[in-house]
Amino acid sequence: MYRSKKYPLVREAGKNFGVYQRILSEDAGWKYLNMEARLMKAGEEWKGETGDYEYGIILLSGNYKVTTDKGNWETKNGRSSVFAGIAHSLYLPRHTSFTLTATSDVLDIGYAWVATDKDFPARFKTPEEAAIEIRGGDNATRQINSLIEPGFGCDKIVAVEVYTPSGNWSSFPAHKHDERKTDSNGNVLEACLEEIYFYKIDKPEGHAIQQVYTDDRSLDEVMKVKTNDAVLVPKGYHPVVAEHGFNCYYLNFLAGSDQSLANTPDPNHVWIFNSWKGSDPRIPMVTAEMNHQSK
Repeated sequence: MYRSKKYPLVREAGKNFGVYQRILSEDAGWKYLNMEARLMKAGEEWKGETGDYEYGIILLSGNYKVTTDKGNWETKNGRSSVFAGIAHSLYLPRHTSFTLTATSDVLDIGYAWVATDKDFPARFKTPEEAAIEIRGGDNATRQINSLIEPGFGCDKIVAVEVYTPSGNWSSFPAHKHDERKTDSNGNVLEACLEEIYFYKIDKPEGHAIQQVYTDDRSLDEVMKVKTNDAVLVPKGYHPVVAEHGFNCYYLNFLAGSDQSLANTPDPNHVWIFNSWKGSDPRIPMVTAEMNHQSK
């Protein structure tokens, strides 16, 4: 059930195999973005047809093989958890038939789908191809892995995974992307995007805190989130902090006016960009090399 009474922002996860997390655009009250997370047992198949949607499928843990009418792929070095390596990413364009089969004892995947009227090639992206960005500084240092990044070769989906060490702030200084702004040359300064934060914490008793707020505070919610919870960001600023003693992971899916991450920071936080003295030595938390060591 959604936990927030004023705004339906937090979605708690189920605990069984199959689809254990689901956010549909019509339920969220927005236009573009749909998301599910799915647990599968060895040999289990997920068969589908993308229809009028493009799909972004992110490997959270385990291994799979997939056959499609656009190509066939298989993971060999899927991480044992999100804290043991970097994701494999699979993009499937519209009108693609697929069968995805779990080849590990347990397979955990998260995926988003967005309606499109454009055609792009299918693409399978390995952990080694995912660029790592170290963002922020001091106790706002975090790691961003580019999975389906701006310029990837798709219509609307963006997917990144973010690692925030124990006690650190993330998505900070707080930023928003709820209105489209361009400069005089037509360059996008801020995109209008719907966004989902899908969480994993490295210990089951851990949590993160996320705030979603607007300038006028007509939306101002503070939420405690645990593993497999998802937070909807329909508008406003949305910073995160990891509970001390617990490392935080979240998978971001975004879609909207542009295949972009262009945003506007909270004007009250802009000064923070020039205040950092260094970078947290715990970052990077994961690398592609870890996938080959993961058991």
